[in-house]
Amino acid sequence: MTAERPAPPEQSVVLALEAVDVWLSGRRILDSVSFELGTGEFVGLIGSNGAGKTTLLRVILGLQRPTSGRVLLGDEARSRGNRSIGYVPQKALLDPDVPLRARDLVGLGIDGDRFGMPRRSAKRAGAIEEMLHAVGAQHYADARVGELSGGEQQRVLIAHALISRPRLLLLDEPLANLDIRSGQEIIELLERIAKEQAVTVLLSAHEINPLLPVMNRIVYLAAGRVASGTTDEVVRPEVLSKLYGHHVDVLRVHGRILVVSGPGSGDEETLSASPALVVG
Repeated sequence: MTAERPAPPEQSVVLALEAVDVWLSGRRILDSVSFELGTGEFVGLIGSNGAGKTTLLRVILGLQRPTSGRVLLGDEARSRGNRSIGYVPQKALLDPDVPLRARDLVGLGIDGDRFGMPRRSAKRAGAIEEMLHAVGAQHYADARVGELSGGEQQRVLIAHALISRPRLLLLDEPLANLDIRSGQEIIELLERIAKEQAVTVLLSAHEINPLLPVMNRIVYLAAGRVASGTTDEVVRPEVLSKLYGHHVDVLRVHGRILVVSGPGSGDEETLSASPALVVG
């Protein structure tokens, strides 16, 4: 079995999805998706490209209305523009020619949704400086964000998402364009933030292995359906076979997980081109 991060103590529910369906252009993208996230948990949202991960994040953010079902933040219905959720998108267009410094981008997380120039104050400047230090970005705070490396940009975007002190942080494929070392540093940073700030982290990825040391639980998405629990509870042949609708094998080799299926029905899909999580 996989060595897993210990589950956190019993915590209040930060997010709950109840039988969420999404139909787009006559196609069912999410199929009765239900799960809960607790305070301070680090949860991996795992699935292949096209599995519905981004749609699920849009539903949580209030950018996509479910066809049916409910999304609750705490014990209240989800409302669009709720500042208790921070979000780091998969792709942020950060032009090197735009004179926007890292500290300016972080500051937009405080007042970027308001009209006019931001009101300068010692309190605002202190909050920006504190968040830059929290993500280890203080050394390039005055550099243009478009000129930073991928890992440095991720740190700044995380600071931007966290400065409003959200209870829930959503990240859409933050490791996709990073090298192994930068990706590992971002994972370690997010784990520390989840612990220190009691922020619930939901990170989407198509590869499970980099997240194994830090995840409390996993939300595994395939064919629009979800299985949620610890890695050992979810990443099992009988669970994933039911999720995919055809037979799936789970191999564990040198602490890594490989998900594989043989030839099956036409609805088969490839999870990843990497050797870490493959169906096909």
